[in-house]
Amino acid sequence: MLGGMPVARFLRDHWQKRPLLVRQVMPRVEGLLSVDALFALAARDDVESRLIVRERGRWTLAHGPFDRSDRRALPSRNWTLLVQGVNLHVAAADALLRHFDFLPYARLDDLMVSYAAPGGGVGPHFDSYDVFLLQGFGRRLWRTSRQRDLTLTPRTPLKILCRFRPQSSSLLAPGDMLYLPPRIAHDGIAIDACTTYSIGFRAPAAQELALAFLDWLRDRLELEGRYEDRDLAPTTEPAHISRAMRTKAAALLRGIRWDARAIDRFLGAYLTEPKPTVHFERPARPLAAAAFRRAAAQRGLRLDARAQLLYDERHLFMNGEATAWPRRGADVLRKLANARELSGKELRLATPFAFLYPWYRDGFLRFP
Repeated sequence: MLGGMPVARFLRDHWQKRPLLVRQVMPRVEGLLSVDALFALAARDDVESRLIVRERGRWTLAHGPFDRSDRRALPSRNWTLLVQGVNLHVAAADALLRHFDFLPYARLDDLMVSYAAPGGGVGPHFDSYDVFLLQGFGRRLWRTSRQRDLTLTPRTPLKILCRFRPQSSSLLAPGDMLYLPPRIAHDGIAIDACTTYSIGFRAPAAQELALAFLDWLRDRLELEGRYEDRDLAPTTEPAHISRAMRTKAAALLRGIRWDARAIDRFLGAYLTEPKPTVHFERPARPLAAAAFRRAAAQRGLRLDARAQLLYDERHLFMNGEATAWPRRGADVLRKLANARELSGKELRLATPFAFLYPWYRDGFLRFP
């Protein structure tokens, strides 16, 4: 995916530092998803989609789902359809996303697919995360800038740069790919009707991470004691919050503590928590445990595209839940997390079916 460049060199010279243009990294990608299939996804209420139109210099933004009448009403030029999380619904899109497994899954977010009519785009903007822009069919001109002025245009529905000053440009043909680090200003304009596959990476803001951690911690707090003031004295200022009361309240709140292990558990749960639109389909007629074991040993297993399985030294994290490593079969579970599938041969080894069977019943695991 890097045009022959060693991953170590890419991480050293480009990752979060400077853009990289790679020609013909995946020439056959243009047939991965048809326009009709993309609009069909945009018509679903469990898929996040947006429609951006530019007319006479004015931008409009609409959120899906969209129906056929929305599509028929579109002009011939200057509009873009964006569909998030296509990897959750299309097996080929998920397979494309896994080509980037030279980077941690904990950082990998999703695959967004955009279809643009000629002249379409979303305006000059910047992202706060790393992104690979892989060109499908058609051509798109990307203009980029390392400008420091990232002021946004007021009173527009999109985060468009107020003063975009392009410093370089690249015309991407089918199979070409452009990597952009965070905060690089860029503007992509469709030369022909075209699709672009955007592989985005998670980069939560410190405030977002802190609020998520405090929310996680709230459900695990068990503070003892209660406010008491047996030494209370008469007051002539009943509206005054006394220093003594503030001191006692501070002493109670000092009981809120966390350590590195708590942060580890939170981070794993946070990184694997399914998005609000994700729903798992349980098997209509689940196999009994013994039959599941036999079938898995013959056919193998794979993670559902929507399932997130990560791990650290102490825990496995599956879709927001933390579990301690089993005594036997840790290598098999580690392989499942990294490769996202296991062969029947691998499942005939010391396999912790006590983990796998509940995951299968919950719809997290499937047979190939």
